[in-house]
Amino acid sequence: MAINLLLGLQWGDEGKGKIVDVLTGDYDIIARFQGGPNAGHTLIFDGYKHVLHTIPSGIFHKTAVNVVGNGVVIDPVIFKRELDNLDKFDIDFTTKLLISRKAHLILPTHRLLDAASETSKGKAKIGSTLKGIGPTYMDKTGRNGLRVGDLEMENWEEKYKALTKKHIRMIDYYGVKLEYDIAELEEEFNEGVKRLKELTFIDSEEYLNNALKNGKSILAEGAQGSLLDVDFGTYPFVTSSNTTAAGACTGLGIAPNKIGDVFGIFKAYTTRVGSGPFPTELFDEDGATMAKVGHEFGATTGRPRRCGWLDLVALKYAAQVNGVTQLMMMKGDVLSGFDTLKVCTSYKYKGEEISHLPYNIEPENVTPIYSEFKGWQADLTQMTTKEELPQNLMEYISFIEKEVEVPIKIVSVGPDRKQTILR
Repeated sequence: MAINLLLGLQWGDEGKGKIVDVLTGDYDIIARFQGGPNAGHTLIFDGYKHVLHTIPSGIFHKTAVNVVGNGVVIDPVIFKRELDNLDKFDIDFTTKLLISRKAHLILPTHRLLDAASETSKGKAKIGSTLKGIGPTYMDKTGRNGLRVGDLEMENWEEKYKALTKKHIRMIDYYGVKLEYDIAELEEEFNEGVKRLKELTFIDSEEYLNNALKNGKSILAEGAQGSLLDVDFGTYPFVTSSNTTAAGACTGLGIAPNKIGDVFGIFKAYTTRVGSGPFPTELFDEDGATMAKVGHEFGATTGRPRRCGWLDLVALKYAAQVNGVTQLMMMKGDVLSGFDTLKVCTSYKYKGEEISHLPYNIEPENVTPIYSEFKGWQADLTQMTTKEELPQNLMEYISFIEKEVEVPIKIVSVGPDRKQTILR
C-alpha cells in the first residue's frame, strides 16, 4: 500500500478541507503532516459550516482514524476549542483522533514572541497570523522546543518554566510594548493541556508504517499552500514549515518510496492572504467581484484575501515541485458571469519572457503575460455531472491540463461536499 498526498498548489485557502472530506470515505486514516492553527480548513455539509484548524478534515467520518503528525505544531488552547466545538457530534476522540508524541507545542509565550517580532518589523512585517507558529518552529530547529510527549514526563513543569523564562527575556529584547497577563494566559493553556491529555498519544511514525504494512489506506492532508513553503515559496512571505510533498515524509515519518498519488488542489483563479508578491493580483472591479462572490476571507483570521487571475507559471512550478499526479480545480462557480477570463502563461522578467518561476517575483521584476478566454454565464452550483458543464469552462480546463501536463480529475462547483463533479 502507498500513502496518497493532498496538497494546496497556491498560497493556501484552495479548498483542501472540502476535498479531504469528500475523499475520506475511500481511506482508513487521514493524517495531517505540517503547519498549525494558522491553517483553517472549511467544510460545509448538511447545511452547517465547520472550520478546523489542527484536527484533520476526516474527523466527521466515523470510519476513519485521524492522526495529527509529528510535523504539526499544536496550540492546546485552540485545540481545546476545536474539540469543544465538535463535542455535539458524538465523536469518540480517544480512538478516532490520535496525536503524535513528537508534535511540538505552542506555548503562550510563543504567541507573544510572534506579536513582538511582527510589531518590531513595522512596514516590513510579513503578515503573520500571530498564532505563534514561527517562534515554535524556531524552537524546534533550535532544539529548544517542547513536544506532546513531554507532557508524559516528570520534568514537564521544569522544562516549561525554563523555556517560558527564556521567551520573556526575548520579548523584552524586541523593545515593543505588549500588554499581557502571563498568569491568565497560563491558566487557559493548562486547561488546554488537560483536555489534550485526554486523547491518545502515539509514536505516529510506527503507527503509520505498521498501518501501511497491514494494508490500510492513508491520505496525508497538507495545510497552507506550496507557494508558502519555507524553502520553495515566496520567501520571506511564507509559513515556517514545508508545505510541499517532501514535508509529508518528514512530517509523518513516511519514506519517499511509500508515496502514491499526489493530489494538487488549486482555485480557478488565485488568492493570497497577508503580505508578499502576487503578480496576477487585481485591483479593479474584476478582483472585487471574485472576492465578493467567492467569500474570500481567511477561515482562521477573517482577513480579506487578495484576488487575481490564475497564474499558470506558479501552478506549473508547484505541480513540478510536488510531483502532482492529479489536479482538482476549486471554485469554478465563482468565475461564472465574467465575459472574458485571463490566465497568466508567462512573465516578462527583467526584459525577457520566461515561463518558469524566478527567484524574485516582486512587481519591479515581473509583469504577467496573459492569454484570454471566453467566460461562461451559466450557474454551475446546481450541476452534478461533467456533461452539464459549459463548453467555455471545458475549454478553460483543457487549456490548464495541457499547460500543466496533469489531468484535472475533480471540479468543485460550490462549497458543499455535494457540489463536487468527478471527471
